[in-house]
Amino acid sequence: MKVIISPAKKMNVDTEFEIQNMPYFLDKTEFLMKYIQNLSYEEAKNLWKCNDKIAKTSFEYFSNMSLTERLTPAILAYEGIQYKYISPNVFDIEQWKYIENHLCILSGFYGILKPLDGVVPYRLEMQSKVMLSGYKDLYDYWGDTLFKKLYEDTDIVLNLASKEYSKCIEKHLNDQVQFISCTFAEYKEDKIITKGTFAKMARGEMIRYMTEETIENISAIKNFNRLGYKYSEEKSNDKNIVFIR
Repeated sequence: MKVIISPAKKMNVDTEFEIQNMPYFLDKTEFLMKYIQNLSYEEAKNLWKCNDKIAKTSFEYFSNMSLTERLTPAILAYEGIQYKYISPNVFDIEQWKYIENHLCILSGFYGILKPLDGVVPYRLEMQSKVMLSGYKDLYDYWGDTLFKKLYEDTDIVLNLASKEYSKCIEKHLNDQVQFISCTFAEYKEDKIITKGTFAKMARGEMIRYMTEETIENISAIKNFNRLGYKYSEEKSNDKNIVFIR
C-alpha cells in the first residue's frame, strides 16, 4: 500500500538531517528548472500567481538553484498545516522506516518524492500554466510516469492529496489497481461539507496515525478517530472512505 499527499507552497531548508536518496525524476526536474530560469521576473511572477514578496523570493531560489546541494529531506522541507500534524521531527527509527516505505509526495516540480529524498526550495504548482514546447501543461508533461512509478510495487493507493495533485494519478487509473480516497467532513444544515483547514489537519493526523499504528491494511484506517472524526459506514463506499466530525 502507498499513500499520496500534496506538497506545501512554503518550504524551508534543514541540512542537518541526512537524506537517503535523490528524487527519481531529477532529469525531468532539471528540465523544468532551466525552463523557469530562462523566464523574466515578470513571466515567472505571472506563472506563480503570487505577490511581489513571494515572487522575489521564488525567483531568487531559481536564480541560485542547484539540485544537488544543500538538500533537505522532502518531508521536512514542506511547511504547512498538513505537515505540522504529521510531525515527522518526533518519529522514531521504525516510524521513519514505515513512512519512507509507504508515503509519496506529489510535486509539480519533482513529480513524485519519498519522504527522505533530498530537495531544494522551489515554487511550481501542478496546475501552473507552463508553456513547455510540445506539452499542454504539467499534467501533460508528467503524463503517466507518476502513475507508473506509484504503482510500481503496489496495487492499492490511499489518496490523501488535493484534487490538483490526485488528478495526475486518477486520469491514468485502470481495472488492475485500486485508488481509494479519504474525505474528512462535517454536517452543516443536514449537508456534508469539507472545510479546507480541517481537512489538511486531518490528512496530516491520518499519516501520523498510520505511522504510529504501522498500518498495512487499508481497512484498518477506519478505526481513525482523532480530531473528533469518526468513520461513517453510511457515507463511505469502495472508492471513498468518509470520516465525519
